[in-house]
Amino acid sequence: MREVSVVGVGMVPFGKYRDKTLADIAWPAVKHAIQDAGVQKKDIEVAYCGTALGGMMSGQRILKSVGITGLPIVNVENACSSSSSAFRQAWIGVASGIYDVALVIGVEKLTKFGGGTLPLEKEDFEVTHGLVMPALYGMRAQRYMHDFGLAPDTLAKVAVKARAHGALNEDAQFRKPVTVEEVMAARAVAEPFTLLHCCPSGDGAAAAVICPTEMAARFTSKAPIRVLASEVNSGRYMTGFRDMTTPEITVRGAHEAYEIAGVGPEDLDVLEVHDAFTIAEILYYEALGLCARGDAARLIEDGDTSLGGRIPVNPSGGLLAKGHPIGATGVAQIVEVVRQLRGECRNRQVEGAKVALTHCTGGGISGFDHGACSIHIFAR
Repeated sequence: MREVSVVGVGMVPFGKYRDKTLADIAWPAVKHAIQDAGVQKKDIEVAYCGTALGGMMSGQRILKSVGITGLPIVNVENACSSSSSAFRQAWIGVASGIYDVALVIGVEKLTKFGGGTLPLEKEDFEVTHGLVMPALYGMRAQRYMHDFGLAPDTLAKVAVKARAHGALNEDAQFRKPVTVEEVMAARAVAEPFTLLHCCPSGDGAAAAVICPTEMAARFTSKAPIRVLASEVNSGRYMTGFRDMTTPEITVRGAHEAYEIAGVGPEDLDVLEVHDAFTIAEILYYEALGLCARGDAARLIEDGDTSLGGRIPVNPSGGLLAKGHPIGATGVAQIVEVVRQLRGECRNRQVEGAKVALTHCTGGGISGFDHGACSIHIFAR
């Protein structure tokens, strides 16, 4: 297998683009990634498009707008992990030698649903009984608070941190800082969550160009960002009791990704994790090995995961502030860490960042912790 690097990235600011089509939202991100990589359209040999709810032939609709047609275009659906799963498919194609240059797109237009929780499959047993995502994560939060004594104001501080980081990110959907008091006083959603404990609905797109590391200098003078590990897992079906305080799929995926990359959590300089709700970030600190079980609150209280802290998490603002157009999120996380490793993030730059991790889970299916989980590790 050849070593693979990211040579170009691009994205559009996340927000609400009610009057734009999916292709209108996505093509500028594709254009930016191609220009950033220094490749020509003719150099791209394959494209993978990740979207959960974008409809049929999303990749073809997008690439037609920029004049890229006739090549293999593969559309990937894997819930919130759609575009990070698409990235893995592109990585396999380049690492194996089938292709030299691959384009990955992540895109979603959630405003077409008019608001509310994500539409889930009605044939699922738990969904038919009302287990939408805020309710599921609310139960996880309640159980964790019961078992480990997590204080409500500490949970709120996850949202405060996210908004503080998002205020520094011109691509973030929410750029206004908030206080603990504002988080806790916001409209109730699902106990213990208020509206500010939850990621927003919206639209967005991101893109990346990858090639073998040995070829990167042909296209760009920028330092190639190496892919140390590309890992995708699905959940394991479990009957009966499930421990809601530890995401089994992330624990398992992290172990595999660290082994593949030859690094451990102590080697990471920056992470982008799937903080769809405040409790999710708390759970992932532990699942990814940043701290021991039950110790996640300390990382928030001590500022360890804030910019300037020991191990910054979600300097982009994460899903809570940057936004979560679900099919776009995985590649958007990759865009952020590539820019961090290049040193391009200005006032939210993690100084000296050399190794980064992205983490994206997806899907609510009865009997599963999550339906999918993708973890990628990068280095400059």
